[in-house]
Amino acid sequence: MSRPIRVCAAVIAGVTALAVAGCDALPGRPDVTKREVVPAEVTAFDALYGRNCAGCHGTDGRLGAARSLNDPVYLALVPAGRLRTIVREGVSGTSMPAFGIGSGGELTEAQVEALAQGMTTRWGRAEAVQGATLPPYDAPTGVSSPGAPERGAAVYVRACARCHGPDGRGGPKGGPIVDPSYLALVSDQSLRSTVIAGRSDLGHPDWREYTSGHPLTPEDISDIVAWLVAHRQPVPGRLAVRRQSP
Repeated sequence: MSRPIRVCAAVIAGVTALAVAGCDALPGRPDVTKREVVPAEVTAFDALYGRNCAGCHGTDGRLGAARSLNDPVYLALVPAGRLRTIVREGVSGTSMPAFGIGSGGELTEAQVEALAQGMTTRWGRAEAVQGATLPPYDAPTGVSSPGAPERGAAVYVRACARCHGPDGRGGPKGGPIVDPSYLALVSDQSLRSTVIAGRSDLGHPDWREYTSGHPLTPEDISDIVAWLVAHRQPVPGRLAVRRQSP
């Protein structure tokens, strides 16, 4: 092949390559870098949390209407598998919805995993409970009653009344915790989690700090929860079921 022919062929090949490579840049053709990502493909924690969780749990996992998730004590308390279950299946009878596709939500299993793992990685801190023995996350099983309201009343006076008032209807440092509207929105386990982990974003102490030098025992915790649950009133149209998560 002569040199002019080789040069011509090279030029044609180069022009063709540029034309093919530039197809996406043609007028009116969408920019591939700006194409909308399919919702099911989003696995970035910030995007998932902002869309699904921030409205209830707060922009940064704190100071929302629902429990703080940006709480290393709570994240140390809740088992990893249970956290995923809560995200996936929600909590029946409460305001916590199911987000997993298999439970009526919109999130894939990969997205559920990204949310649960993201909370633990971003907001968990092992040193938050270092040297302490965490009470059991779940109430004890295999007994007729996991707690006794009458004993819980005595524990409440000792550990909680100075903030929430002598009868749980509000005090100088804490709001009402026996209000029927509040109790209708939370599960038994949510009450237990709050007694154990507190609400650091609201200045609510955890189980170690109610009474200086005397952490609440697992029995104390179960008894306080039983006392709180005893104040719950039936909600018209709702079946009376024991709600266990989150």
